[in-house]
Amino acid sequence: MATEHSRVISRNQVRIDCRALRHNFRCIAESVGNGVEVMAMVKGDAYGHGMAETATVLAGCGCRNFGVAELVEAVALRRAGIDGRIFVLLGFLPDEADQFVHHDLTPVVFLDQDIRALSRAAEDCGREIGVHLKVDCGMGRLGLLPVDVPSFVQRIDELPGIHLAGIMAHLPEADQRQATSTPLIFSRFQELVARLDSDFRGIRHIANSGATLYCPEMHCDMVRAGISLYGCYPDGGKGDEVAASARLQPVMSFATRVAQVKDLPAGSGISYGHTYITTRPTRIAVLPLGYEDGYLRDLSNRAEVLIHGRRAPVRGRICMNLCMVDITGIDGVEVGDEAILLGRQGDEEITADEIAGWMGTISYEVLCLFGKNNSRIYTDETL
Repeated sequence: MATEHSRVISRNQVRIDCRALRHNFRCIAESVGNGVEVMAMVKGDAYGHGMAETATVLAGCGCRNFGVAELVEAVALRRAGIDGRIFVLLGFLPDEADQFVHHDLTPVVFLDQDIRALSRAAEDCGREIGVHLKVDCGMGRLGLLPVDVPSFVQRIDELPGIHLAGIMAHLPEADQRQATSTPLIFSRFQELVARLDSDFRGIRHIANSGATLYCPEMHCDMVRAGISLYGCYPDGGKGDEVAASARLQPVMSFATRVAQVKDLPAGSGISYGHTYITTRPTRIAVLPLGYEDGYLRDLSNRAEVLIHGRRAPVRGRICMNLCMVDITGIDGVEVGDEAILLGRQGDEEITADEIAGWMGTISYEVLCLFGKNNSRIYTDETL
């Protein structure tokens, strides 16, 4: 009998395989070699995998560098007990500069107000802050243009309490292996670093997951691993060109339970707008999830789920909390049976890239949507 102390959990659960996460980190670290550090990108709640939990697992297998977008994320990681360097990539407000000193964080800078505020904060505390300079070598996003770098570096050198500890840039098309922009931007980055003072001994980094996997000549001193850590290839591939033991493994899966099974005659409309009309007697399984759970309306009449190891297509428009799938021909489906939205069941698998194709987006967005909108379970005894 249920009691007031019984644990009630959602039928919609995202499962995080910590063993796969460790495997992916080790594969990446081994592929870049001992002379290259790995920064684990845990921004965006670790792409929906849980920032603090993910960083804890990675720290346990040797990761010493973590990348976040905002200062609030970095402070949360420190408070969660994460050591090592934590890089804040998107800047900060001047009155927040003291947080970098108090929490021993690494700022990525690209504005004069950044370095002036950090200098004052460091001086006030009698400390020294190492900053990483963000350069826009062709991304067209955050960062100084190359022409502005020499004078900016000079201002860093002149300010007390701070020093240039690294320089970084970003690649816009490294996920496309034949993109001509990638070697061009990397060449600009190399030329820029070469023009800096010969005494510069800081860390150079430009490689995202695409360049980490496909462009070993661009690894420099550190790579920034994001989507690859979570088991997806940035170009949507499956890693067939590498040995099976070194292939990335999906970290996230997403499951729910059948809420109802019903039989509909031919000519029945399904869900809002009757965007699907049955053409034959059809058995439908109703699943208790929808766009509130990150299973977007874009998946209506496109997606498939796995039930009893077989694919069942989504029929009709996805609702806020419900969607319907066609289980005609899948015998024995009952209320409470598991349905896999993302992941493997039997010999079948639905990947984040496949879902991204149905949604017209990328695997990154799929993982963020599912992970941030559902209960997460970590399948590892260390958490």
